[in-house]
Amino acid sequence: MNEIVIETQNLTKRYGEIVAVDGLNLKIRAGEVFGILGPNGSGKTTTILMLLGLTEPTDGWARVLGFDPMRQPLEVKSRVGYLPDQVGFYDELTARENLLYTAKLNGLSRPVAQRRIKDSLERMGLKDVADRRVGTFSRGMRQRLGVAEILLKHPQVIILDEPTLGLDPEAAREFLQIIRALKEEKITVLLSSHLLHQVQAVCDRVGLFSQGKIVLEGTVVELARQVLGGAYRVQLRAVGPDLTQALQKIPGVVNVKALDASVYQVEAQDDMRAEVARVAVQAGAKLLALGLEEPSLDEVYTRYFQDLSPGPSPKEGGEPSPFPHWEGDQRVRSLKG
Repeated sequence: MNEIVIETQNLTKRYGEIVAVDGLNLKIRAGEVFGILGPNGSGKTTTILMLLGLTEPTDGWARVLGFDPMRQPLEVKSRVGYLPDQVGFYDELTARENLLYTAKLNGLSRPVAQRRIKDSLERMGLKDVADRRVGTFSRGMRQRLGVAEILLKHPQVIILDEPTLGLDPEAAREFLQIIRALKEEKITVLLSSHLLHQVQAVCDRVGLFSQGKIVLEGTVVELARQVLGGAYRVQLRAVGPDLTQALQKIPGVVNVKALDASVYQVEAQDDMRAEVARVAVQAGAKLLALGLEEPSLDEVYTRYFQDLSPGPSPKEGGEPSPFPHWEGDQRVRSLKG
């Protein structure tokens, strides 16, 4: 599936002399989960706000499902769901009543609304608490209710800004399962997060932001090749002759480290367990163990920013607040930036 559903060209946002987003060129395909990563102030949230039409670009353009978010906001709004890092509901109303209110704002008839509310509550595991006041909900339950609210309009794209922030490990794990389920339904997901292991667990591709630009983009394996040299690490345990030089000669091997007399770490561009085993046996060694360590997004991220020269990074934000609620009512939801 190669249809482009989110695209930006030279997308730029300045707040006075501060450049929050700097000439961003991005393409996200239908049905993929794309993660955007970066330190605070790197431009992630400002980019999201421009994609939603909540702040106007200084230069360049964005298209979401072929529509201009600033000039065709209703077209984007009707097809895109947005979950900010802080989800706001009427605490004195029940989960069902909150969803009925949102459904009314979106112009759904009562029969359609009731059917979709029942379905979305069941999908989010909230059926048994549908008639409890939201003020009694945990943060994890509120996040799931936020997704249930999004699902009412059958979105083609969902944008999630730090959706697992503040969740306990079990609630975070459940939320990652929700993202996987959305992908199975061919919904495109744009996920902004600073939790690298979570991004690696669910995202097809990743864009690494730094000072308003995407400096790396691709699968975790592709990023590891760019930053670490080798995307895979084969761990070999074998007794016999020293295998360092023989392993280093294998095409595609980037580096070989002898961790001790019988353990070798082979950094390679691909999964080369078969080649490593063959060379070791041919050299007269006896294999005791062979394993594969896939690249870590955490290591890619750490290595990249360690290699950068220290310097000030721009801060996001600067425009007046508050922004209007994405669903159209007057509740104020916290928006970074």
